[in-house]
Amino acid sequence: MLLLRNIVFALVFYGLSVPIVLFVPFAGLFGADALRGYCNGWAAFMGWCARWILGIEVRIEGAIPAGPVFFAARHESNFEAIDLTRRLGAPAPVLKRELTRIPIWGWAAQRYGGIVADRTASAAALRSMMKDAQAARAEGRSVLIFPEGTRTLPGERPELRSGFAGLYRILGLPVVPVAVKSGHVWPKKGLMRPGTIVYAFGEPIPPGLPRPEIEARVHAAINALNSAPAEAGAQGQ
Repeated sequence: MLLLRNIVFALVFYGLSVPIVLFVPFAGLFGADALRGYCNGWAAFMGWCARWILGIEVRIEGAIPAGPVFFAARHESNFEAIDLTRRLGAPAPVLKRELTRIPIWGWAAQRYGGIVADRTASAAALRSMMKDAQAARAEGRSVLIFPEGTRTLPGERPELRSGFAGLYRILGLPVVPVAVKSGHVWPKKGLMRPGTIVYAFGEPIPPGLPRPEIEARVHAAINALNSAPAEAGAQGQ
């Protein structure tokens, strides 16, 4: 049954995602807001497939604050990379430079208003990231970053990447840590399984703190669910 669920999900979600992605440039012609709405619709479709085909629900703990704020979230699966942008009101996501080179998707990501992070950390790359961040701030948008830099396995607690502290200083926004528990049902490898994905929103952390303090507080907060037992039940999406 688990294998069958995964096969049906792949056929329905990925099969229909192909034409959805191909129509992205058309949506982009109507402006960034229209593109963000289009992408939110795709994210909602993914959530529907996860709920009704895979048996995965989402539980939210704590309040999602109104923006603009700087969301810093743990990253255990591809699910939250798509789903959180919809739930947070289309914030400006921090993207790896490599993702912007993907045909069609890369153009859409930049048109969407993402902040491109380059691991080369060259002066030009830092200036570009600063420009993107200031543009998002000028629009009054929140920003979303996965400060660990990549997906992590349940139980892992990697240090935050240096880009987080730099953006924290540039943006001057309160940081809202988001603990995420998703890897137990949506693993990096293997079959997805029924269960509950949890987002736990922490209290906002004020801007202007020293780098060691903000990194330590965010690291602890986004890993708050890390040692909690995986929960198979579900309570609303």
